[in-house]
Amino acid sequence: MAGGREGAGARTGAEPGAGAGAKRGARTGARAGVGTGARPGVKAARRPEVRLPELRGFRGGGLEPDGDYDGLEFRDADLGGQDGAGARFMDCRLAGCALDETRLRHARVLDSVLTGVRGVGTDLAEATLRDVELLDARLGGTQLHGAVLERVLVRGGKIDYLNLRRARLRDVVFESCVLVEPDFAGARLERVAFVDCAVKSADFGTAALTDVDLRGAAPLEITRGLDRLSGAVISTGQLLDLAPLLAGELGIRVED
Repeated sequence: MAGGREGAGARTGAEPGAGAGAKRGARTGARAGVGTGARPGVKAARRPEVRLPELRGFRGGGLEPDGDYDGLEFRDADLGGQDGAGARFMDCRLAGCALDETRLRHARVLDSVLTGVRGVGTDLAEATLRDVELLDARLGGTQLHGAVLERVLVRGGKIDYLNLRRARLRDVVFESCVLVEPDFAGARLERVAFVDCAVKSADFGTAALTDVDLRGAAPLEITRGLDRLSGAVISTGQLLDLAPLLAGELGIRVED
């Protein structure tokens, strides 16, 4: 199991002498909605602003259930098939790691950056992701049902069959990425933004949306849950694209 922090200075940021107040101040700026790209009429999603301390390379043989991983860098590690259920990752970086069938159910990922991770069937069901950046990921069938995502940025990459059923998303930004058949059924989305990304065959059935900005999604394809879009904002062009589906949802016959 990974050890604890090496000292108080490692906790607060990469710059020597940076105090806890500096890190809190950085987060306050992020939570104010600065630089989110949100437009008038919808509350801005608050992006994370992760400032990692100086990290130590992970030297363990593998993940452990309920493991405590603090201030570590996992670089090009093959974590496929390993069991880290209930583990805590704090101030960590995962770069180029394989996560095929990795079990991380109930894990907590806090103040961390995941870059270039890849894998099929990663299990993060009922996990907590807070102040997390997921960059250039290539994932398929990721299980995040029942999870809690707060101040999370998903930027770049492609995620197929993302399962967010009954999850809670608050201050989440999907940016410059491709989402294929994401499942938001029964999820609660608050201050969620889609920026310059593709959303294909999304399921919003029984979801609850508040201040969800879909205007930056192109294409925006919704296969289920059009009746749940109250609380979302779409563009005029998107409305025209969705008009036939909306008419069908309302039982309207359109004939010339």
